[in-house]
Amino acid sequence: MALLQVRDLHVAYEIIAGRVQAVNGVSFSIKAGEAVGLVGESGCGKTTLGLSLLRLLPKNGKIVSGEILFNRCNLLTITEAEMRRIRGKEISIAFQGAMNALNPVITVGKQIVDSILLQTDLTEAAARQRTEELFDSLGIGRSRINDYPHELSGGMKQRIMIAMGLSCNPKLLIADEPVTALDVMVQAQILRLIAELIQKLDLAILLITHDLSVIVETCDRVVVMYGGKILEISNVQESFLHPYTRLLFHAFPNIYGTRQSVRGIPGAPPNLIDPLPGCHFAPRCPEAKSICSEVEPSLIEISSEHFVACHHM
Repeated sequence: MALLQVRDLHVAYEIIAGRVQAVNGVSFSIKAGEAVGLVGESGCGKTTLGLSLLRLLPKNGKIVSGEILFNRCNLLTITEAEMRRIRGKEISIAFQGAMNALNPVITVGKQIVDSILLQTDLTEAAARQRTEELFDSLGIGRSRINDYPHELSGGMKQRIMIAMGLSCNPKLLIADEPVTALDVMVQAQILRLIAELIQKLDLAILLITHDLSVIVETCDRVVVMYGGKILEISNVQESFLHPYTRLLFHAFPNIYGTRQSVRGIPGAPPNLIDPLPGCHFAPRCPEAKSICSEVEPSLIEISSEHFVACHHM
């Protein structure tokens, strides 16, 4: 039984130029204790999808239709008061950009303590003890509990965001670009920490990133988005089949094997205000045929739990 099921989700933003179809008919699921990676270029709808799961869209964003089922409860039909009881306690998020997500004038320890007090019945003393335990287990050290964000490195701030996400023992953690803007060594530490958390806590994770190699290193399955749509869902051990997924994989440097130049993907992402018919990736796809620019491909299962939206399958 899936812990989270997203069914035919449509999300749009109203801007001066028109309506941006940021998420367009997305469906996928996450099992309890499973790590699922959500990957795609900037602007493909990844962060919008993550915020939609918690109903935290900005004012100009709107969930147009679809279902988000968490433990069989449709999160789109419950009240805001009921949703607040789920945020943080059942589903939590480590926001993108730890440098900007933390309050600069409040100590990092107090920010986590306040989050625990808001979502649980613990006393302040118990909440502080929980925070100290989190700091120790995540390699921060409880001695940093009274530090302000500016006193911490980027890697430490990212650990603080993860600690805040785990503070109320959620069943699902959404980690939005957890290693962006960190150097390679710190990235490796954070990814190793996430992998350890998955094993230790039996925690379900939705890891959002633009780097497919991060997902291959950390997750069980990958969901590939492009232009607000899902193009491929696959176990990370299987070979990627969609042309976009394969190009995305080669767009990042590989430190293993033969050295070779990184190959970017020619062209630009689609205009989501007035998208062209057919496959959104067709104008950039080296394997595109005439049908690709005329008929939108459906996401079909080509092998066990491997889905691809491509006319070449």
